[in-house]
Amino acid sequence: MSAESLYRSYQDQIEKALSDIQLCDQPEDLYQPIRYVLEMGGKRLRPMLCLLSNDLYEGDTEAAMHAALALEVFHNFTLLHDDIMDKACTRRKQDCVHIKWNPNVAILSGDAMQILAFELLSNVPKDKLKVCLDLFAKTAREVCEGQQYDMEFETRSDVTEAEYVRMIRLKTAVLLAASLKMGAILAGANKKEANHLYQYGIHLGLAFQLQDDWLDAFGSIESFGKRIGGDIVSNKKTYLLIHALENAKDKDAEDLTYWISVQPEDPTEKIQAVKAIFERTGVDALCRNEIRNNMELAMDHLHALQLSTERIKPLMDLGNRLMERNH
Repeated sequence: MSAESLYRSYQDQIEKALSDIQLCDQPEDLYQPIRYVLEMGGKRLRPMLCLLSNDLYEGDTEAAMHAALALEVFHNFTLLHDDIMDKACTRRKQDCVHIKWNPNVAILSGDAMQILAFELLSNVPKDKLKVCLDLFAKTAREVCEGQQYDMEFETRSDVTEAEYVRMIRLKTAVLLAASLKMGAILAGANKKEANHLYQYGIHLGLAFQLQDDWLDAFGSIESFGKRIGGDIVSNKKTYLLIHALENAKDKDAEDLTYWISVQPEDPTEKIQAVKAIFERTGVDALCRNEIRNNMELAMDHLHALQLSTERIKPLMDLGNRLMERNH
C-alpha cells in the first residue's frame, strides 16, 4: 500500500471511530459541544502518528485505535480551553465553542472531554495499560505546564528563545511524541526504538509549532483557517517576536515598542507594520531555518530505527508534508 493510500485508510478509520464514540444525550449543553468539536475535522495528526508508529511494528490497529482516539479527544479538549484563554473567535473556520455557546459551557465540555480521553485509553490491552496511562498522564500534565508558561509570557517582555522552545515543547511537541511512542509500545517495540520515535515527535512538534508561528504572520486566511496576524495583534511571544525584540535597531526598535503598546480598533496597520519589521530584521528567515533544523533532527531519529527505509517512508513523507503545509 502506498503512503498516500495508507493515510487515506487511517484517516477514514479515525473519522469513523470518532463518529462512533458514544456520548450521552443529556444534558445537551455538555455533550453537544463535544460532538460539535469532534465533527469540525482537522488534520487528525496525533491519532495518525499513533497508528503509523504502530504499523511500523505490525501492531494491532484495533488496539492502537483506542489510544489514537484518546489522544485526539484530549488534543481537542486543550483547544476548547486554549480558545477561551486566547480569546479566539474561530477554529477551523467555525465559531469556537465559547462563542457558539458560552465560556462556562466550553470549560465544562472540555473537562468532560479530558475524562472521556482517559476512558477511551482504558480500552487498550491490559498488559500495556499501565505504561500507556503513565505516559498519557505525564504528557497531559506537561501540556498544562506548557500552557501556563505561554500565559505567563503574555506579561513579560524578556522571554528568551530557550524559554520559548521549552514552552512549545511542552504545549505542542510532547503530545505528538507521546502519540508516536504509544503506538510503538502497543505494537511491542523495544524501549530504544520507542524513544527514537518519541524524539522524532519532539523535533517534529517543534518544527510544527514554529511553522504555525510563521503561518500566523505570513500565511493566508483562506488556507490557514483563522485570522492572519492574530499573534501579532495579541503581542503573543512567538519565535518571531522574541527575535525581533532582540534584533530590531533604531527606528525598527522604536516602532516595534510602539506597536506592542497599542491595540488599534482596526489591527490591519499593526499587523502589516510588525510583519515588515519581521522581514527587515530577518527573523522570518531565521524562523524558517529553525524549522529546517528541527526537521533534520527529527529525520535523524527516524533513520536511527532498526527498520528499512521502505517501512519508515510513511512517517518520513508525513513529516515532509507537514512542513509544506499552508494551514
